[in-house]
Parts: sequence; structure tokens; C-alpha cells
Amino acid sequence: MIRTVGIISKPRPEEVERVVPQLLERLAAFNLEVFYDSQTAACLPPDGRERPREQLPALVDLLIVLGGDGTLLAAARLLGEHTVPILPVNLGGLGFLTSVTLDELYPILQQVIEGKHRISERVLLQAEVIRDGNVVARQRALNDAVLNKGPLARMVDLNLQIDGSYVCSYKADGLIISTPTGSTAYSMAAGGPIIYPTVEAFLITPICSHTLTNRPLVVPNTNRIELDFESREEAVFLTLDGQVGVDLKRGDLVVISKVPNKLRLVRPARKTYFEILRSKLKWEER
Repeated sequence: MIRTVGIISKPRPEEVERVVPQLLERLAAFNLEVFYDSQTAACLPPDGRERPREQLPALVDLLIVLGGDGTLLAAARLLGEHTVPILPVNLGGLGFLTSVTLDELYPILQQVIEGKHRISERVLLQAEVIRDGNVVARQRALNDAVLNKGPLARMVDLNLQIDGSYVCSYKADGLIISTPTGSTAYSMAAGGPIIYPTVEAFLITPICSHTLTNRPLVVPNTNRIELDFESREEAVFLTLDGQVGVDLKRGDLVVISKVPNKLRLVRPARKTYFEILRSKLKWEER
């Protein structure tokens, strides 16, 4: 049962101001308690309901995310061990993940309140950086983890092992490890396939491989993926969802694994994944 709702907004006050006041009125009509982050609070008179964004998943039964896919990616990494469902509303552009439009918001919200909504569960990945035997960084991602070279135009040698077995070494500009959700993001731009969101797999896609026989590789998401690298540059980076970065050093080991808890996205009742693909990728259009 939904008793408390959190609102997370992207930092564009003109759009938030247009949506949030009416949304708060609708939530009040359902006798729901509401908290929101600082981006949302900046567009409203002070009323004591602002909370740090990272605290919201522990306080609410439903998170409403107002923005684009970037806002949703940031919200997904906040969940930790919480399994609160997210209702993603598209105020952005492309919006593969935030597929609920403003016109659909209130009908879907009604379904959520009545317990008649549809949930799409998505796998998240965890990336750990191990240095001298110690974990020095640990981050989660909904879309992808990317190892890429620094600003100089030199390739990096990346060594891939899966469950302790050596796979190959890539001479490339970088390597993308993505979830099925992330298969329509950076991986697709690098030539990777589109994977249906509920497939239990990880996708490994080289970026501008200097070996023409290197191709994207799909593996079970129960595998432990290990990466180390050799580079003439000091600057090699691990980037999560294109938003969080970790500087790597020679000798670092990057370990990718599946997060036990899945992200729960509220989806439109009649809109299929293939309909979203056709719309966003302009399939069947000349």
C-alpha cells in the first residue's frame, strides 16, 4: 500500500514549476504524505517537506522521478538495498527509461494507488575497484560501466576474465559492460545489439577495437567479470552511467557483478518495449 511518496526532479525549474504544484494537489487528494528533493523544493514555498535526495528511498513507498533518463539513472543509484518502485515521468528528450508522458502521469498514478499498475524489473550492475587487495571504490549502475582511455589519442590494452577464466585482451579505446537496460545507451552507439530488458545477461562491447575480429559479447549476469589494463598513459577512467567517475591506476582490478536487488519501474499498462523502441529509434520511418 502506498502511504508516502517522494519526488525527485531534474534541475530545470521552469519545467518543474509547471508540473509539481498540480502533482502535489493530486497526491494530497489521496491523503498521501509527500517529501521531495532540493531541486523540487527550489520551485515551491518552504513547507518542511524537503529532504536530502539520498534519504528519500528510506522514507517513501513510491518515488516519482520528473526528468529524463539521466535523472532516473541518478535516482536508481540512490536506492541501495531499498526496493521502492519508481514512476519515471519524461520531461526530457529521448527517454528510453522515462517512457511515461505527462499525459499518462495521473492515470498511471491512479493505477499505482489502486495496486493495478505494471512493474518492469531491471538488473543493476556493481563495479568494484580493487587496489593492492583492497576495495577502494564501489558503485552501482543501471546502464553501464565503462573503462576508457584518457584524453590523449592512445589505445589501452584491456584484459578480460570471466569467472576466473581468461577470455581475451582488447586493444581499443575502451570497453563497455552494460545491462540489458543499457544496451540502448552507449553500447548501442558503439555497435552493440539491443537486448530485451528482462534477459539475465551482461553485454561486453569494445569501443573502436583495433582488432577487427573483436565483437560484442553477451554473457550470463551471474558471471563475475574482471578487467585489468595496460596503458602508456596514467589516465584511465571507470565511468558509471556516464555520471560517476573513478580514476584508475596501473595494477587496479575492476570487478563487475550483478546487484541482488532489482530496480522496479512503473510502466504504462499498454505500452510495450517494442513500441518504445519504434518510437524512440524512429523505426519504420523514411
